[in-house]
Amino acid sequence: MAKTEGSGLRMSKTKIWVALICLLLVFYLVVMVQRSFTLMFVSPEWQAKVMGAAHFLVPLVAAWALISEVLFGARTEKLANILESEGGLPVDNLPRTPGGRIIREAADAEFEKYRQEAESAPDDWRSWFRLSCAYDAAGDRKRARKAMRDAVGMYRAG
Repeated sequence: MAKTEGSGLRMSKTKIWVALICLLLVFYLVVMVQRSFTLMFVSPEWQAKVMGAAHFLVPLVAAWALISEVLFGARTEKLANILESEGGLPVDNLPRTPGGRIIREAADAEFEKYRQEAESAPDDWRSWFRLSCAYDAAGDRKRARKAMRDAVGMYRAG
């Protein structure tokens, strides 16, 4: 939900880890492309050439996935910063278990408020952003990402 004390430090650490993982993946993809070219152009066997071409597709798909996820994260962070500056981020005050997990019943009750807000303002990216946070708090990651994609799309369109 909203930022809490200490979340700025957590965000910095998260960004560092994301950057390191991205660098490792890029290194792996570069090595994989190099190996696929070796198979395609150096090896005389046709089977190796086919295998090299197939191996070349994997880095392309992985690069597309990496770029789209990083862009999604950057756009989401941009929207969160806008909402934070407007004072529109949902407050993270839901009760938690001793292990730190949000109590599901409380998240479900809070979810209804944000669902009704999104239904009453279906073209407002802010309401979809908050709905995404509510889905996430309720443990429904798939719908949270869908709602956040909708929020990003509405923001970019308008």
